[in-house]
Amino acid sequence: MDTIEAVGIEKSFGRHRVLGGVSFRIGAGETVGIVGRSGCGKSVLLKILIGLLKPEAGKVLIDGEDITRMSERELLKVRRKFGMLFQGAALFDSMTVAENVAFALRRDGKLGEAEITKRVAEVLELVDLPGIQDKKPAELSGGMKKRVGLARAIVYRPQIVLYDEPTTGLDPIVADSIDKLIVRVCDQLKVTSIVVTHDMRSVRHVCKRVLMLHGGRVHFSAEVDEFFGSSDPVVRQFVEGVADSEKEVAL
Repeated sequence: MDTIEAVGIEKSFGRHRVLGGVSFRIGAGETVGIVGRSGCGKSVLLKILIGLLKPEAGKVLIDGEDITRMSERELLKVRRKFGMLFQGAALFDSMTVAENVAFALRRDGKLGEAEITKRVAEVLELVDLPGIQDKKPAELSGGMKKRVGLARAIVYRPQIVLYDEPTTGLDPIVADSIDKLIVRVCDQLKVTSIVVTHDMRSVRHVCKRVLMLHGGRVHFSAEVDEFFGSSDPVVRQFVEGVADSEKEVAL
């Protein structure tokens, strides 16, 4: 299985520097949360890790290979190691659930229809949605769409799964079910997981370690219990959700 290492990642959009030297390492099989205030670069970092954006400086090493120097053809091979659950699930409205989940497999063209059908059924069972292959996204609740999005992310058996705000827009009970599902996927498939989230309950329930972005860098990196117990003012403000001027920490 693969390790992920970021070394001095820098990324700007125009004059706005989003990432100013981000470095970290994630070991195979770890579940790591990436947190931080809105606009701190969490989703940008995910796109850099999967090669959808290129940084101005720094390296991203996937099992020792620097993907920032790869051609698009070389990147396609590396991206097969990744599955991604997008913030809005990003399902195709005109396709059935089965067609959505099977999309990447059919695009690869390496499996026959019988094997694709089997794989789709297996992952829908894993995400607690058996027998909904013929439904359209419009017939699904928000939580069901998230589950289908996750099924699509894991159907081709990736080694690394990226989650972009997996519980956003869900009520607390549904969000808790998604958290439990993420833990189950990690345990059963033995994948490396990176979870970008604002949801502190999700961080507690899902993650083993937390990276907090602040000021364009990794401000804090620790095991989850140490993160929640930290007296660091930036961490405390974020965890407690405090925005009043007395406790506001300057950006």
